[in-house]
Amino acid sequence: MLAKVFSGAVLGVDAYPVEIEVNAGHGDPQTVIVGLPDVAVKESKDRVATALINSGFGAPKGRTTINLAPADIKKEGPSFDLPIALGTIAALEDLDAAQLAGYCIAGELALSGEVRRIRGVLPLAILARVAGCRGVLIPADNADEAAVVDGLAVYPVTTLRQAADFLAGLLVIPPYHIDVAQVFAANSQYDEDFTDVKGQEYAKRAVEVAVAGGHNLLALGPPGTGKTMLAKRVPSILPPMTLEEALETTKIHSIAGALAPRQALVARRPFRSPHHTVSDAGLLGGGAHPVPGEVSLAHHGVLFLDELPEFHRNALEVLRQPLEDGVVTVSRVAASITFPCQFMLVAAMNPCPCGYYGDPQHECRCTPLQIRRYRNRISGPLLDRIDIHVEVPAVRYQDLAGAGQGETSAHIRERVVRARRRQQERFRGSARVHCNANMRSRDLRQHCALPAAAQEMLKMAITELNFSARAYDRILKVSRTIADLAGAEQIDTPHVSEAIQYRSLDRQYWL
Repeated sequence: MLAKVFSGAVLGVDAYPVEIEVNAGHGDPQTVIVGLPDVAVKESKDRVATALINSGFGAPKGRTTINLAPADIKKEGPSFDLPIALGTIAALEDLDAAQLAGYCIAGELALSGEVRRIRGVLPLAILARVAGCRGVLIPADNADEAAVVDGLAVYPVTTLRQAADFLAGLLVIPPYHIDVAQVFAANSQYDEDFTDVKGQEYAKRAVEVAVAGGHNLLALGPPGTGKTMLAKRVPSILPPMTLEEALETTKIHSIAGALAPRQALVARRPFRSPHHTVSDAGLLGGGAHPVPGEVSLAHHGVLFLDELPEFHRNALEVLRQPLEDGVVTVSRVAASITFPCQFMLVAAMNPCPCGYYGDPQHECRCTPLQIRRYRNRISGPLLDRIDIHVEVPAVRYQDLAGAGQGETSAHIRERVVRARRRQQERFRGSARVHCNANMRSRDLRQHCALPAAAQEMLKMAITELNFSARAYDRILKVSRTIADLAGAEQIDTPHVSEAIQYRSLDRQYWL
């Protein structure tokens, strides 16, 4: 007998429909899976056969053919175990095949018949809603993730027997619901807060400016001055995530298997901090079966690269295109897959190999040549995409021992949100430019006109401080953000003056 089951598989960040056909016939006892299955899918026949027996069902006694359509796309992962098992039960006439119609089914099976959680349930649930399915049968550990999709009935199952009895009408499973707004609000609080940072007012101001304009930031300073501490608190002052952003980010984390069990949404801005030994594929994504990399897992959040010069040169160079375009494309022979990666880059580095160049409390033993080589590990094109360089000096004892607390992240975020709203109004109608950091040359001419005094100051900076030509546009963009934070319509001399201070790596003593 022939049975058909509707399921789906993930390609990139979206799911596509997969129809599973199971035909139980006569002949030698053998199970064949066709439709470009990978090793994990081929192994499902052994998991399914054992799970059927341990769940009280009979195993096929003849030749069983399982087809995964469309047959020209490679199928990956163990998520087809549950639909294959239910299709086999229907093909053996232990279940009416018509009862499978209208359901989207996915899940991995243990040998005992237990249903285990899988990756990519959120895009699969979105596919089921678009396809007009009346419900999805998924592992219970994935129920919260699927329940965020409005207008879709979610039926969580824990065993193969439970799923079969539900489809046969012998068991009632009520649709699983969650309050998305409540979950979103409960999970949008941050554990880190800027009130914990002692001193470093100059660095905190630079971080605020960077977040307000969407600028990438590089922090320079000796070890132990709080560069990492500042970076970890950047997400807490970014504008709150919208539900649309949360769903898009959750899809990526779901596909990568980065969601915790029973986690419904990624409601906080992601903060990713890969080790400096990370590979190109680890950053961008890829592999034999391409999965999102760190840049995509940081989508709508922060990618923090600590000890920037210690990263492999080629790993840093591959960041240039994602920083520019906000997407990364992984090309393979069979297909090209695009992952979104709109993130804020925050990097940290020591000023020299020993870490104490310019520190009045420690002696630097590095030669000028060593310092130059250390700094030159970061290429000019990558440095060109980092608008703000801020020095983070050692914290004074008075600041460390002081009883006072710094400004909270909530207060800083209020100023950031106001500045972002000004930018959204300014760039309304532009499909590409959403914040000051994205401005192009024509946008600079239109929105960054300088008065005569500010022009003279910028000319002096370019000439006297030996700023490079690439620093000119960066200073204008940052000046525009500083003016937005101040609520000013026009850029003025104090705004330009502050922006000039955020170009540490362009000054004479670094070259």
